[in-house]
Amino acid sequence: MAGAIKRLAGPLALTTTYTTNLYVPASALIYSVIRHIHIANKTAAAAKFRVYLGATGANAAGTELWFDYSIPAYSDFDRWLAMKVTSTDFLVGGSDTTTALTITISGEEYVV
Repeated sequence: MAGAIKRLAGPLALTTTYTTNLYVPASALIYSVIRHIHIANKTAAAAKFRVYLGATGANAAGTELWFDYSIPAYSDFDRWLAMKVTSTDFLVGGSDTTTALTITISGEEYVV
């Protein structure tokens, strides 16, 4: 159903590769509105993450949404937003600690 809130990506364990695709557009015929990003730290130590909005499998200066944002031990990060993404927009990123953080992205999809 168009406009229904759904999980767009994840849960996905973040790795130390900062060019990992976190959100991949469904189709050129659909755009999404990302409404919520949840990242959980399941470890006993703080961990940092980076998220970029840009090309698939790439990151570039000026495309950072969050850069080295630290999540305390056994805590989480929740961000509510209204970000429209099209078929050429990818969320990419990673963490400074392999598999310490898990990301889940929720939102809506609409037919172009």
